[in-house]
Amino acid sequence: MNPEKLPYNHPKTILLVEDDPQDVELILTALEEQHLAGKVMVVRDGEQALDYLYRRGEFQARAVGNPSVVLLDNKMPKVNGLEVLKTIKADVQLRVTPVVVLSSSRETPDLAECYQHGVNAYVVKPLYFAEFLQAVQQLAIFWTTINEPPPISRNEAARLVAVPGREKS
Repeated sequence: MNPEKLPYNHPKTILLVEDDPQDVELILTALEEQHLAGKVMVVRDGEQALDYLYRRGEFQARAVGNPSVVLLDNKMPKVNGLEVLKTIKADVQLRVTPVVVLSSSRETPDLAECYQHGVNAYVVKPLYFAEFLQAVQQLAIFWTTINEPPPISRNEAARLVAVPGREKS
């Protein structure tokens, strides 16, 4: 298999980092309408998000590859969204992974700090159900269907090729 032809993402996964169960349910409902809910990995805090991205702990056996997009809440326990964002954008293997902050905060310092650290988009969670669903659907469709992700690195391609039995889709 030619490593240059390997896909960047393992099947267009969306990493949802959200500690509010109601918001998780709303987001999954929105994604289900677009047949994307089955492609969502939900984690409840920033520490778990980093474990997923670095394939540690309970995620050590997950397939190689970065998600198509990280939908990231900002205010979370253990490790907050800004710290997760900083970690992603400081890592050479992760920095090209798109990160969209979904926050209820419209405060300028939150916005400014996220953009200073390389967030790809900052979306204030709409208050009304229909608007919330539409915003999530548009984000998911853009990042999983319309956006053309960067190619994987040669190191990651070599790891995909070298691991027999690993899915390569």
